[in-house]
This record gives sequence, C-alpha cells and structure tokens, in this order.
Amino acid sequence: MRIGILGAGGMADALGTQWAGAGHEVMISGRDAARTAVRAAAMTAQAGARAGAQAGAQTGVRAGSWAEAAGFGDVVMVAVLAAGIVPVLKEAGAALRGKPVIDVTNAPGPDKYDPTRPLANLIGDLSGGHVVKAFNLCHVDVWRMTPPVFGGRPLAVPLCGDDAAAKKTVGTLAADLGCTPVDGGGLARATLLEATAAFMIGLWFGGADAQAVLPPLASSGTHLPG
Repeated sequence: MRIGILGAGGMADALGTQWAGAGHEVMISGRDAARTAVRAAAMTAQAGARAGAQAGAQTGVRAGSWAEAAGFGDVVMVAVLAAGIVPVLKEAGAALRGKPVIDVTNAPGPDKYDPTRPLANLIGDLSGGHVVKAFNLCHVDVWRMTPPVFGGRPLAVPLCGDDAAAKKTVGTLAADLGCTPVDGGGLARATLLEATAAFMIGLWFGGADAQAVLPPLASSGTHLPG
C-alpha cells in the first residue's frame, strides 16, 4: 500500500517507520524540505532494521511536499498540529478527495479541547476524503513498540469513520502494527474519541494511571450481543 503522510514529526516517524518496515511504501511531508529529507532517510534505515531478512521488503521512505504526499498515497494520514490543519490541507489540494484519510490529531492540550469544533469533521470538510479517526489515544512512543503489547494483550485501536472500505483499510494498517482494530462507529463518534484523548491525557499529565479507570470486559456488566 502507498501511504502519504502530511507531517514529519513524531507520529509520522513512529507510524510511518513501522508501516515501511511492514512492506508499505511511505512518503512524508513537512514545511522544511531539508529536514524532511533527513527524517525520511532515518526512517528508511529504521524500517530496514525492522524488516530484517525479509527479501524484497519495501523499506524506503520518501520525502515530498504536502501536495506530493497527498497525491502519492492510496491512503493519507494527517499528522500535523491542530493549528496547521487548515493551511496544510489547503496546500495538499484536491488529491485527498475520495481517499481514506487517517486523522491522528488532538487538541493542543487537555484544556484546549473544544467539542463544538471536532478536528475530524474539519479534516473531512477540507479534504473531501473518507476520514477515519484513529491512533490518537497513545503517546508517540507506544507506536514505536514492535508490537504494542501490554500484559500480554495487544493494544486495541478504535476506528471512527463513515466509510466501511476506509475503515477496513485503516484496520489493516492497525493490524500491521500488531494492534487489534476496533470499530468505534461513525465519524460523529470521533468527537467522543477526541474528548477521550483530552480527558485521558489530562489524567496522565497529572500522574494518574489512566488505563486503571476502566475495568476489563468481563467486569463491565451484561451486554446485548452485537
């Protein structure tokens, strides 16, 4: 799969490197072309180490402009700061229209989240793509783990989006990380996912073990099937 990434920061590095190591073709993009090229070269080296002895694995990571990355990807990930979403997507142009678009963005901080202005909806409106909100609940270092497993249980990744094919594509990419994709419902529920991130990050910043606030499934009551 060809994956275009709008961004060249930590999330682009962590997820893009893992996907390149899994055999996908990746292009990252950033404001500084020289720094983006350096980042792409480092990602290529790291992805090659992950791929190991797999003959013929595609581990190269390319660098390009916003528009080039948007046009390159069969699926495109938006991994820029919230303040950069509007200008970056304007520069990316119409290449995102109709494509699966992964939104990993969060508010600048737990106290800056505005539920009346969901980032996933903004990205959908500006891009014309099939937005899937995912990968926004964890620190970047979690996405560098191969695989992210805690207590013997693979990390679950909720996916919120309206397009079934786009969610299936993003679910495949989550599985490539060693994670378990979980259907989180339609794009309207992405607002809840963003709010969850703001709440949990606030707890982590305060030194609390946010994961401990929820019981395991077996102790979560009786649920109707489906």
